[in-house]
Amino acid sequence: MSMTATTSRAVDQPAATPLAAEIARVYGTPAVVIDLDKVDANITRLQATCDAAGLANRPHIKTHKSPELARLQIEAGARGITCQKLGEAEIMADGGIDDILISYNILGEEKLGRLGALQRRVRMIVAADNPVTISGLPRAGEIAGRDLEVVIECDTGRKRAGVETPGEAVELARMVAASPGLRFAGFLMYPPEDGWERTQAFLDTANAGLREVGLKADIVSTGGSPNLPHIGKLKGSTEHRSGTSIFNDRMQIAAGVATLDDCALMVYATVVSRAGPERGILDSGSKTLTSDKGNLDGHGYILEYPAARIAQFAEEHGFLDLSASNKRPLVGEVVRVVPNHVCVVVNMVDRLITVRGDKLIGELPVAARGRLT
Repeated sequence: MSMTATTSRAVDQPAATPLAAEIARVYGTPAVVIDLDKVDANITRLQATCDAAGLANRPHIKTHKSPELARLQIEAGARGITCQKLGEAEIMADGGIDDILISYNILGEEKLGRLGALQRRVRMIVAADNPVTISGLPRAGEIAGRDLEVVIECDTGRKRAGVETPGEAVELARMVAASPGLRFAGFLMYPPEDGWERTQAFLDTANAGLREVGLKADIVSTGGSPNLPHIGKLKGSTEHRSGTSIFNDRMQIAAGVATLDDCALMVYATVVSRAGPERGILDSGSKTLTSDKGNLDGHGYILEYPAARIAQFAEEHGFLDLSASNKRPLVGEVVRVVPNHVCVVVNMVDRLITVRGDKLIGELPVAARGRLT
């Protein structure tokens, strides 16, 4: 065969939806894309769930990290927001959000100074689970010139942060109440999905202890998107914190609290290699889809090829195992991937591409990306 004949041979052309082709043309891939229609529906669903249970909705912005999306949540009825880090709260306050809970221990002079500055501007509530944290917080109240509200974080089986006994919770509440510039506001909890009875027993005992010392928990905050079916089950709870539910992901599907149709965020990725009949490479590796598998099989769900597995990663390579897939993608094909854990995916990019259905809208900055302090 001549060189001319070889180079002019017809090549199979990859298929692509018009929207996928447009996103690839305008933004390139990998592209992290959110469908605003689904975002709106997820916000509305969460608010309706909280309203039906008689709880305030305080969504966690660690998932979307966007003041614009936080404002949509508040416009839908959310009382305020939750942040995990002080830097996120600063971005949200700059974006006009004025009621913020930080569900994390804040330590150190630098952070306390920033917390005090924020407390001057907006209502701040912070969590604490130890005397060291509480002993530093009066400095923030002093800087702000007004009392800082503090909730005691309690662990009822998740084994993350939080005191493990009601007695410890009451003692820390007394410490807060006795500290100048602080006000004891209540309890913060993240019950295990199977631990709500234990959580009820913990709260009932802690509340009894509070009554004995003349204190009251005005806030009892529960958390977690996987706990959405349990909202309102804890007698005495006042609000719920849910983050992932604004976008949803494979972990939420596996937990039974979302469907594939509820997933508002997709990673648009291009097949860049098909060097073997049963394998391929996506242009999305650990720096896009992240290495957080969430105890699931593979690193994402490919809508166009459900039987394909993203079996492993390099930094910029997603290794496709196509052995179980009857149809297989071509080089150059753009596919849509539902991530395992959407929160960490968002924190990998500077912008989210926005669509409504099959129409490209524009982009949204991930304003609080990388705000780890």
